[in-house]
Amino acid sequence: MQNRHILFILVFLLSGTLFAQEWTPLCNGKNLKGWKKLNGSAEFKVKDGVITGVYKMNTPNTFLVTENNYGDFILEFDFKIDEGLNSGVQFRSQSRKDYHKGKVYGYQFEIDGQCSGSVYDEERRGWLYPPNANPAAIKTLKSGVWHKARIEAVGNSIRTWINDLACTNLWDDMTPEGFIALQVHSIGNNKDLNGKTVSWKDIRICTTNVAQYQTNSTAPEINTVVNSISPAEAADGWKLLWDGKTTEGWRGAKINAFPQKGWTIENGILKVHKSGGGESTNGGDIVTVRKYRNFILKVDFKITPGANSGIKYFVNPDLNKGEGSAIGCEFQILDDKKHPDAKLGVKGNRTLGSLYDLIPTINSGNFNINEFNNATVVVMDNHVEHLLNGIKVVEYERNNQMWNALVAYSKYKDWPDFGNAAEGHILLQDHGDEVWFKNIKIKEL
Repeated sequence: MQNRHILFILVFLLSGTLFAQEWTPLCNGKNLKGWKKLNGSAEFKVKDGVITGVYKMNTPNTFLVTENNYGDFILEFDFKIDEGLNSGVQFRSQSRKDYHKGKVYGYQFEIDGQCSGSVYDEERRGWLYPPNANPAAIKTLKSGVWHKARIEAVGNSIRTWINDLACTNLWDDMTPEGFIALQVHSIGNNKDLNGKTVSWKDIRICTTNVAQYQTNSTAPEINTVVNSISPAEAADGWKLLWDGKTTEGWRGAKINAFPQKGWTIENGILKVHKSGGGESTNGGDIVTVRKYRNFILKVDFKITPGANSGIKYFVNPDLNKGEGSAIGCEFQILDDKKHPDAKLGVKGNRTLGSLYDLIPTINSGNFNINEFNNATVVVMDNHVEHLLNGIKVVEYERNNQMWNALVAYSKYKDWPDFGNAAEGHILLQDHGDEVWFKNIKIKEL
């Protein structure tokens, strides 16, 4: 019996050793062996276990790059930066002669006074997890003070922390592996920043059994994998309303099949074609096959200059069988600067993000016509909200006297009980201008 106890203890200790987290230092504390410098001419030096980058005028971004590549890993390091500087730590990054003349590109853990811990895609897509996605993590950086950082990159999951505060929770599949690099950002000819420094120490990495050491994150997740539902989204009840490949789940608003013209699917993007600017005169509007009652709807959209379109909900296709668009409440999509409809209506109630012809937006200033933007509609019984790129721009209550009075002074006054239906179809509008849609998701409440 005693031998069995001894054997059990030995097995237990051995198993603990086998599954203990294994860390490998990335700097020997004496020199830069295992690293190389790319792109710029700023200086990196090592003293007493600390790597220091020295800012230099009139040189591009300078990177100290690991000679090895890493796929799935957990990276920890301490960093300190002088006031007024911008820096970062690249991971799963690359440098190729055939891409931007060898400039370093890829994921970057941002080190900056306004957005530390956020993830930026250097020389490629820009912000993947912008600072405003997690307000709790903004302005965590203090100049001249050591901070502890953690990056977990496991499969599509990318998460970051500063001083144990969750900063980023990203789901992205662009690059599965690459080098790690320390950045000294360019400062142009700014004499005030010349000679200032950023430092790193205790840089260590774990590449064994990393999935079992992942940390729970309280940061909101952003999924940048096009037309996909992440495991966290699925667990939270999200579903794709459009699969990114077929017309399944959609039909024409006034026909029982998907339109044969006017709409195409190209590289994961649903496009309505330009056809002269008329309302529902080409392929026509498309609607979901089924109806929805309480939900959160998210749609990424991109418009061409001067374009007009919309996302409608509580749509009843039977209300209007004649010319024009199907009838429903509309999240207006519009180029306010170039389309004349922005100046029509009452007090801006036909501008981007508005409840079309009924309620103007509070603020649509965070719109970028050159990029995909996000429209979100939240419906909970009679309470409805519009959000544009995460910022609430419209909020209202329906099925009451005030709502009915509002409708009575709009273009919808002749449609019986407009906007008061308990449920309806969701619609993407053909208004004769080219508009792109992707990442169409819904969570029923």
